[in-house]
Amino acid sequence: MTLPLKPPVQPQLARPAKELPSNGDWRFEPKWDGFRTIVFRDGDEVQLQSRNGRPMNRYFPEVVEQVLKLPGQQLVLDGEMVVEVDGVQEFDLLSQRIHPAASRVEMLAKETPAFFVAFDLLAEDKEVLFDLPYTERRERLAKVVKDPVQLTPCTDDSEEAQVWFSGRSEGVVAKQADAQYKPGERTGMLKIKRVRTADTVVMAFRFGKEENTVGSLILGLYDGDDLHVVGHTSGFSAKQKRELIGLLEPYRTHEHGSGGPSRWKSDEELQWEGLRPELVCEIAFEHITGRRIRHGAKFLRWREDKSPQECTIDQLLN
Repeated sequence: MTLPLKPPVQPQLARPAKELPSNGDWRFEPKWDGFRTIVFRDGDEVQLQSRNGRPMNRYFPEVVEQVLKLPGQQLVLDGEMVVEVDGVQEFDLLSQRIHPAASRVEMLAKETPAFFVAFDLLAEDKEVLFDLPYTERRERLAKVVKDPVQLTPCTDDSEEAQVWFSGRSEGVVAKQADAQYKPGERTGMLKIKRVRTADTVVMAFRFGKEENTVGSLILGLYDGDDLHVVGHTSGFSAKQKRELIGLLEPYRTHEHGSGGPSRWKSDEELQWEGLRPELVCEIAFEHITGRRIRHGAKFLRWREDKSPQECTIDQLLN
């Protein structure tokens, strides 16, 4: 490639924050739930680079084809590769693409194609744009991005940005208007994740590593008359783990079983103990994949005022 930047290029990173900044000149974009990707395009040659510098072309051939349709012939873009199913961003479907079998990659590229969302322009023709302010880079980015590559939405109005804390969005990224691009540094950018809550039915539990303790609660939601497992919550204090044994005992059905095999957990840790679906707890979570909560949820409180039948699957989808 004859580009002024050569892979690998470390992406600029965002510092976590709890709320949108109120002081200073900022621009706001939706936070995407995908693979951070640096795209190098030099004529008919395209290289997709992961956040940690690895080549990604063989896993996402459809994204390579999308980039080749851009009008600009020499570009270095920063953005995110995303897969959506019915409007929901599906991170796990992206992960399935990192597979050694070319035939499987080809099949998934057709069944659940990824697309690239561009949110920064790092180089154009022979010019490196790191030293330009974000607003100028964004203006130039908007001129070179065309379908099928997507340009991420952007606003300077913090009230307008609130929409990305609802629906199926993942949160907001705030960027200082005059910020230069600093590869690998956490500067000039903030990420404010959307934290969501749901009332869930406690379907079962797993014992903790210490005797007579609870390690985690298995959570469910109703879809019509059917109760589906949607995730788990753990992270209890030592005192809470001991107290939960007594709290759950009256609800035990003495059914038990095991989750699927895991390279991270022993067989004993995967064993679950059934409960009558009568207890409701409120949890907080950040991400979903399909109809399940990705990663563990945070236990907030018991909801004695809620009936289990009120705990429905639509809480994950709204």
